[in-house]
Amino acid sequence: MNSAITGNEAGYDPATFQGLRFHTAVRDFRAGTDSPSDYLERCLATIAEREPVVRAWVVLDESGAREQAAASTRRWRRGEQLSPIDGLPIGIKDLLQTRDMPTQMGCAAFAGNFPKHDNAAVWALRQAGAVILGKTVTTELGGPEPSPTTNPFDPRHTPGGSSSGSGAAVGARMVPATIATQTGGSLMRPASYNGNWGLKPTQGAINRGERQTASMTAHGVLAGCPEDMWQIAIAIASRAGGDPGKPALSGPATPPPAHRPLTLAVLETEGWQRLDATSRGAFEQILAQLAAAGVTVLRRTGDPVLERFEQALLGAAELGSGILAWEHYWAFRDVVADNPDGVSARAKRFFIEAAENLGAAGYEEALRDRAAVQAAHAQLGPRVDAVIAPTSSGSAPQWLGDVPGEPPARWPTGDPAFNFPSSLLGAPAVNVPLMAVGGLPFGLQVMGQPGTDARMVAIARWMGAALTPVSV
Repeated sequence: MNSAITGNEAGYDPATFQGLRFHTAVRDFRAGTDSPSDYLERCLATIAEREPVVRAWVVLDESGAREQAAASTRRWRRGEQLSPIDGLPIGIKDLLQTRDMPTQMGCAAFAGNFPKHDNAAVWALRQAGAVILGKTVTTELGGPEPSPTTNPFDPRHTPGGSSSGSGAAVGARMVPATIATQTGGSLMRPASYNGNWGLKPTQGAINRGERQTASMTAHGVLAGCPEDMWQIAIAIASRAGGDPGKPALSGPATPPPAHRPLTLAVLETEGWQRLDATSRGAFEQILAQLAAAGVTVLRRTGDPVLERFEQALLGAAELGSGILAWEHYWAFRDVVADNPDGVSARAKRFFIEAAENLGAAGYEEALRDRAAVQAAHAQLGPRVDAVIAPTSSGSAPQWLGDVPGEPPARWPTGDPAFNFPSSLLGAPAVNVPLMAVGGLPFGLQVMGQPGTDARMVAIARWMGAALTPVSV
């Protein structure tokens, strides 16, 4: 344990840490020995204790949440609950609109912004009886500018971005789950850094509501356990559907049972060379366990189809960043024009300037390159059950600030090299919190072909149950 860590930041061990769970409380709701109201009060007590250091929340609607929980308690007592997540306290990333709380997107230009509408996912959660507790911190406009949130296992380290508050709130056991979003690595990296279970679904499988402007963004779920993660995702999709023109997340109404894969492909990406030796050793221990369990593990050096996929992915982070910058350009340009001092220099550089440098022709070339990556991934599909990789380039780094006189750093909330592939591919990915490096979480990523979300969750559940957690 790091002697510099004080208070509740006790370090992380994946073998002993257990995230806050909701599905196990349902039995007691039915029996009358617990209630959504009492469950919420326990969450609020944890928030009061930990929030001064973690800083995961922008807005907390405690009175509104208590009213929602009381209504849920009455439904459970009558046996008229709306869904398996009726009464579940949940945080909403502050990029998504909520009718009863501001949506300020971590950006000074949007201070006080209050559209008074619900995002499609938020509407669906209300329909399912979930308790909308508050808005979690996001990095500015979902981009690379760091937020004030700290890592719940060591406040000197980043919680990742852009779903920084969503990941930290789950890691700190403030709530059993939060809604997050991903453009490049905005959901998966916080899941890895904060010890969350995380589902980044097939692109378009959960209706993004008002956030339809970019072709690679996705809504997803961070949770303390895979059961809650799936129940929330399927509850939203079954009510709000998918994006226009896209099929909704499909699968069973209950969490997919654990499923042992036969063949897995290891994806190194360009991040492999930047992965430190200790983190790489932890990941190799997981691979050795998979082989010992009878799973065939393919590596790029022995498989030409996998090697072609790896080659196609070279430069994935810059490719994806360029696409996103161009697709966000029009909206962000207007924000800067209206409030030039309300947007950070980092956002201006990596959104506005990057889009202008790319141009329309460069964007079209980037789309062709993305299609080539997707085609290489599709060729791998019939040969493996899933692709596995580290979810991040090691555990959460420290961010000490930009160097005076030099341009803003590109990735202050962590290297997204292992995250951009799932976004470029529109593929489902699940973070399994199975490793720790230096007392901080380090996740294992399971990625599949588009539309195989339930199968990826089933494989991830098997790994979580069958493999021994690794701490180094």
